[in-house]
Amino acid sequence: MALKTYGVLKGRPLAAVPEFEAESPHYQVHMLAANVHYRIAINVKSNSDTNSELQYFVDSDFQHPLTQQLPNMSEGFTKLSSSTGGLALDFIRGNLFDLPQMRTLPFNVPGPDNDLNELIDAQIQRAIQDPNAVIYAFGERWGPEANKPDKVFKFNPGNGIHDIHMNQGNDKSHAGDDGVWQDGGLVIHFPTANRWIAVFLKFQSQAIHTDDRTGHRIDTVPVPLPQPEPQPQPGTPPPPEVVPARDGVIRIIAALVNPEGGDPEIETVILLNTSPQAIDLKGWALLDRMKHNQVLSGSIGAGDTLMIKLSRMVQLGNKGGLITLVDAQGLKVDGVSYTQEQAANEGWTVVF
Repeated sequence: MALKTYGVLKGRPLAAVPEFEAESPHYQVHMLAANVHYRIAINVKSNSDTNSELQYFVDSDFQHPLTQQLPNMSEGFTKLSSSTGGLALDFIRGNLFDLPQMRTLPFNVPGPDNDLNELIDAQIQRAIQDPNAVIYAFGERWGPEANKPDKVFKFNPGNGIHDIHMNQGNDKSHAGDDGVWQDGGLVIHFPTANRWIAVFLKFQSQAIHTDDRTGHRIDTVPVPLPQPEPQPQPGTPPPPEVVPARDGVIRIIAALVNPEGGDPEIETVILLNTSPQAIDLKGWALLDRMKHNQVLSGSIGAGDTLMIKLSRMVQLGNKGGLITLVDAQGLKVDGVSYTQEQAANEGWTVVF
């Protein structure tokens, strides 16, 4: 079914209040955008009886093609199309960060700087204190609620953004909220320092592989790397092993996105096999930002790198882009992003 009104709110933070006693606690932020008041409600704890701690990732130096487009937006709420190539967020397909790097954190622990409320508060308070800072809150809008004051900050009418977390790969009880390119998140811009900070949240119950159409979870069973088998007769090397989808086995470590010379340019991507086994790449593919793909073949040896020359089907634009590696089942193995600034130097390879 997906979210009904997905978009991004651009505005200034005025105040913030953490919650500790609520049945479903949120970190609450009062925002002002184009002279309209909003509340953004950020989940800090799941309702689950088990695994109630959320997973988080904070990037204190966020670099992504999004940062080139967001400053051009008007203040206020902008509804977004849940599709590739725009401003919508997708934790899996948007290559915003590495999902396996997310960590769990309780929402309330005695002492300073050790729970999720405090982690989010540190970023929001910094933005409140900087008169030039701007917050972009991605999620689902509610309101305006006529003649109904906001329950936290009491402005009237009530109005705000919630679901500021991953919105796909849910368990069955929340599968109706699933969708691609509709994830929530916080992106904070500090123009004076020319710095961007991003905060991403997900529930432990949410899967990291989802259907490209519905956003419903695809459950995968971790498969151990195959053990070496007895060597055949001397002079006859064993065939490369096939390793099923396993995040990070093959990494995208570099790309030449802006080659020297005129058309046709030969763009390249360099892969690294981090495993102790050769891996068959038959049926794997590299995808660009618009999901144009180049199917791979051959294999990559244990610990080896492999340079892939891209065909004209895959376009690594000089204004920033995405590069994604998927396996033969279409499941994401690795993904990176690069900005216009990183691509500006002709002939130089971008290292990820």
